[in-house]
Amino acid sequence: MTAPELRALAARDALVVLPVASLEQHGPHLPTMVDTRLATEVTVRAARLLAVREPVVVLPCQWMGMSEHHFPFGATISLDYATFAAVLGCVARSVKACGFRRLFVVNGHGGNTEPLAVAMRELAVAHDMAIAGATYWITAAEAFAAILERQRNIQHACEGETAMMMALEPDLVRRERLEEAASGPGSAHSGEVAGVTSPDGVGIQRFRSFAERAPGTGVRGDPRAATPAKGEALLQAAAANLAAAMANAALWSAPDAVWRPSRPFAPTGLPDESRR
Repeated sequence: MTAPELRALAARDALVVLPVASLEQHGPHLPTMVDTRLATEVTVRAARLLAVREPVVVLPCQWMGMSEHHFPFGATISLDYATFAAVLGCVARSVKACGFRRLFVVNGHGGNTEPLAVAMRELAVAHDMAIAGATYWITAAEAFAAILERQRNIQHACEGETAMMMALEPDLVRRERLEEAASGPGSAHSGEVAGVTSPDGVGIQRFRSFAERAPGTGVRGDPRAATPAKGEALLQAAAANLAAAMANAALWSAPDAVWRPSRPFAPTGLPDESRR
């Protein structure tokens, strides 16, 4: 879109949507851009559904996320938290400077989930701006559970992600390596440790590399059950649930002024130089 077109949308209080993902290993059968491709797709689909009732703008995907736990397998680019939060802060500040007042972040990478929750809360207050967001497979958890056969929700390079890539980018799925991808212990959760965060989301928090959680293949789940039809159903469910979330008027009230530093503050802890 052109600058005048975007200024006109800002004047109409358009919602800005930012997909955030990663560039990281996805086993022997999927390319490293899986999270970025899928986050972009579900975001654009959701925006098209929302656009029938209100104006919406989709930003290019922030393709670098927090993926240091995948370093043992290589093929991974990661930000640290300070940089991750600072990039998000720069996007939020820029969006507000352009006249927009609302930002929704669509997350497409599990390692971003908790950092995003912290960063969005800080940024909403620091920039006095309505900022919300969701991880797409969490908002669609009930629908995903009804579609998938061998898992309840998205894991990593699994039935779900493989199915969606089969629907979108079939030429990039190495089908001849699906058996290899499913051969690792990660397909049976054997990499979990009692008392430490597990697939049900409870337990003690500590850093664990993916080599601990999915030794050998870097895959969690069984991609052999994936089909293009399942992938399309997952994409449609994700988009519908995201669109419903974005349309929720309760998200878009101004944040309470619970914290107002004397000098604008970024999540890195450094003063915002542009507003001194």
